[in-house]
Amino acid sequence: MRSDYWDVTDEQVIEKTGQPIAYWAGILEAFGAGGRKSNESVELLQQQHGVPRYWARTLTTNYLKSVSA
Repeated sequence: MRSDYWDVTDEQVIEKTGQPIAYWAGILEAFGAGGRKSNESVELLQQQHGVPRYWARTLTTNYLKSVSA
């Protein structure tokens, strides 16, 4: 997977989701995304927060890469 897929800026994320990366990281942290399947986190962002699928996947990957670093 190419790093530019998850290496996005706050400006890009705000434009597409209305919130910065830190906001979504907080949502994923509270959800326990680090210990769940990524598809569960993507589904959470899509269904409960209205995040488009591409951005839900991008934010989930971004989050998981940051907690494993």
